[in-house]
Amino acid sequence: MKAKSNDGRSRSRPAVLEDVAALAGVSAMTVSRALNAPERVHTETRARVLAAVQELDYRPNAAARQLATGRSGVLGVVSIDTTLYGPASTLYSIERAARLNDYSVSIASLSTLNRRSIEESLRQLRSQSVDGVIIVAPHESAADGLRHLSSEIPVVAVDAGAGLSVPVVMVDQRAGAARATRHLLSLGHETVWHVAGPASWIDANGRVEGWREVLEAGGHQVPEVLRGDWSSRSGYQLGRRLAQDPEVTAIFVGNDQMALGVLRAMREAGRRVPEDVSVVGFDDVPESAYFWPPLTTVRQDFEEVGSHAFHMLLDQMAGRPSQPRRLVEPELIVRESTGIAPG
Repeated sequence: MKAKSNDGRSRSRPAVLEDVAALAGVSAMTVSRALNAPERVHTETRARVLAAVQELDYRPNAAARQLATGRSGVLGVVSIDTTLYGPASTLYSIERAARLNDYSVSIASLSTLNRRSIEESLRQLRSQSVDGVIIVAPHESAADGLRHLSSEIPVVAVDAGAGLSVPVVMVDQRAGAARATRHLLSLGHETVWHVAGPASWIDANGRVEGWREVLEAGGHQVPEVLRGDWSSRSGYQLGRRLAQDPEVTAIFVGNDQMALGVLRAMREAGRRVPEDVSVVGFDDVPESAYFWPPLTTVRQDFEEVGSHAFHMLLDQMAGRPSQPRRLVEPELIVRESTGIAPG
């Protein structure tokens, strides 16, 4: 969109900071603060500024900003190379938070995360003059690299383990698993079986811990953990095993894709869901409401994760104290795949 002069006529030049300020009814300094230090601006004022930025299609001059602030306006993100819903949604949420605050993102996508690959990625991103780096580290193998990280630029980790030298933001996996397990027990099921993700994933292990803690605290039998690989196929294969045991009436599955496989296995075995077996997933993928039956699951707020990670990184870049660890609360979404225990 073209910028407008004071008499309302369109101009061919791109919009500048002063145009945004005039449209939003604030000072140019407030616009700058809203874009670069949003926590220092009232929510309503920042909303007006962002609306004006969008209407005018404002594009800050990157070179000018770097001269004025010493920053490039580019953030680095290191992530595993995966199409899984969780990591992909986390990456998207970080990019969105950066765009809303007028930062661009340079992504280093890796096949494995370990100390060597993380350090090499940081060297490459530093050569691109990024202002800071967010590392999406859901694998246990990334823990060693993060514990011994020596970086010359600000770093925040997402979905990482405890005891790290950098700030961490993640969904509270144990709390989500606990809510799913308590929900099934509240329906009268004597215990809950668990189809878990790979042991190499921090999220998967957090969900196992939350599930086990609830069962042990209530004096319930703790069945053997069945490990899948996040795929619908692995859920189907493990679901076929569970379907043969008439004692199995409640299953908590580590993600929605594996839950889809479990639902098919139950149907093929003649086990009705939820009349005979209740099933709960994790993630709340967009398709989960359209499974048959619609899937009860645990929703992760990836947008909040991305926003917290971005602003924790901004705090470090500005030299402000940052929380060492931020947990985002998950939400149980109850649908038709869970019901009263049979009998």
